[in-house]
Amino acid sequence: MEELSRRILVLGARGRLAGSLIKNWSARHRVVALARPDLDVSDVESLRRLLGETDFDVLVNGTGLTNVDLCETNRDEAERLNAIAPGVMAECAGARGAKMIHFSTDYVFDGTKEAPLTETDPVLPCGWYGKTKLSGEHRVLAAGPQHVVARVSWVFGPAKPSFVDALIDRACNHAQVSAVSDKFSSPTFAEDVADWLAPFLGTGAPGGLYHACNSGSCSWQEYGTRALEIAAALGLPLRTTTVDPTALADMKQFIAPRPVYSILSTHKLAATIAHTPRHWHDALQDYIFKKYAPLPSQP
Repeated sequence: MEELSRRILVLGARGRLAGSLIKNWSARHRVVALARPDLDVSDVESLRRLLGETDFDVLVNGTGLTNVDLCETNRDEAERLNAIAPGVMAECAGARGAKMIHFSTDYVFDGTKEAPLTETDPVLPCGWYGKTKLSGEHRVLAAGPQHVVARVSWVFGPAKPSFVDALIDRACNHAQVSAVSDKFSSPTFAEDVADWLAPFLGTGAPGGLYHACNSGSCSWQEYGTRALEIAAALGLPLRTTTVDPTALADMKQFIAPRPVYSILSTHKLAATIAHTPRHWHDALQDYIFKKYAPLPSQP
């Protein structure tokens, strides 16, 4: 049975994930999207007032402090945005009988398990970003069984430039590019996330914790190499298609520790939505073709 149209409130509308969710879901649902300066989730009283005065069936949290190094040096801000605010959102959503969808990260793991990580694997963040995101997870899930926490990793999409776009840009302007070769995870296409989470907008899928990323895994170097191969096939004016390896330990500009191995298993999500996420190779090609393919010639 097809789900009814929902009233969806998206907070953090300019985010990479939120942009794709808004575009995808607006065709079928009534979506209201808010971002700064109309929204300040760090102001708890203002946030409570906003959520109390707004009608919605589903609250989507696209806000947060995602700069890993900035979280390490601005701990109070990270705590407010990544932990306290999501908890308030979940409480307010639950009070009106609504559902919340909240996004978390692979950085809740310490990166020592060399196998895909499931939702039941022990969590042990190695940096403040992961610690605040984990606290946010706990607060959201504790506020009601209907709420959803989706862990994502290495997100790319059309709403906001990402590693993929930066690397292609560098390769168009420089004869040498590099990326970390000894850190591994799974890329996540924002437009695919919108499709995977659509069943959760109504009663079609239960709440809880889910890993939501594309199938397969890679290093940053492999991720970048694949992006340049696709870009070259499109005829982009690249100066190089080679991505030189860089060791994570040599990234001296990094302040916060990063998990080395944080590949997320999506078996639970696939079983819930009866659909296995497509491989990141296919998702990446779809994204690059749509964004960078030349427009057809005019007659």
